[in-house]
Amino acid sequence: MKILLLGKNGQVGWELQRALAPLGEVIALDRQGAKGLCGDLSNLDGLAATVRQLAPDVIVNAAAYTAVDKAESDQALAATINAEAPAVLAREAAALGAWLIHYSTDYVFDGSGNQRWEETAPTGPLSVYGRTKLEGEHGILATGAKAVVLRTSWVYAARGHNFAKTMLRLAAERETLSVVADQFGAPTGADLIADVTAHILRQIFNGQDNRHLAGIYHLAASGETTWHGFAQFVLAHAQRTGVALKVTADQVAAISTEAYPVPAPRPRNSRLALGKLEHTFNFKMPLWEQGVQRMLDEIQ
Repeated sequence: MKILLLGKNGQVGWELQRALAPLGEVIALDRQGAKGLCGDLSNLDGLAATVRQLAPDVIVNAAAYTAVDKAESDQALAATINAEAPAVLAREAAALGAWLIHYSTDYVFDGSGNQRWEETAPTGPLSVYGRTKLEGEHGILATGAKAVVLRTSWVYAARGHNFAKTMLRLAAERETLSVVADQFGAPTGADLIADVTAHILRQIFNGQDNRHLAGIYHLAASGETTWHGFAQFVLAHAQRTGVALKVTADQVAAISTEAYPVPAPRPRNSRLALGKLEHTFNFKMPLWEQGVQRMLDEIQ
């Protein structure tokens, strides 16, 4: 199996390099590309030419415009990367008969209510980021390509910057710490996303006609929390392991979304229903606490 991986240095892309390696030849590109190959999603012609040159069996697109607040003032570039480029990849995949794996987001929903979002629920993005990611989904589906679109949420990784590391730093530096407590979701590890992706690809390429597996799925850890609850979990772990903190878990103040204004509105309800993914591919998503615990053990 030949796999073209885009966005190799992002949180999910980095883990995908590991998880996909046993499946076959992985050609992993970042924005700079390599040896005449283009991995820059803002270069649509170069992207299409690269797919044609490599003729992969699978394209895994882990690249995206993810600066949620910046996207509000950088709409054209966000649209090119998040909306137009996925459609180009899907069109080229369809021409080759290849599969496309693409990652989307809980931001395609408006965050209303308190029920878990099913894949068929009405969308209603609140931000430019959410809107462009939704347009990317639509662009993929319109090509008729064999594509799996995985909507995920609250992604973190041990490598690079993440919410947990920020909370640990702030709790060690500041006398007080306030975190939003009315946005709900499930912190989801990049390693989990990568491992599930590899599992999906194994099932797709099991020798049968598996085009029926194409479609949109929700991929997140199970359970739920708030950003406030996430912060408390992180700091409680730090306390147990002897990390010096000025703010302990029980001292983190809970605030509303309105008390922490940002350019791009965040959905308050990012709970994703996991039944379709679990039933179709026959596995059980672990609780979010398990992945966060493992990540904290790794970084501390």
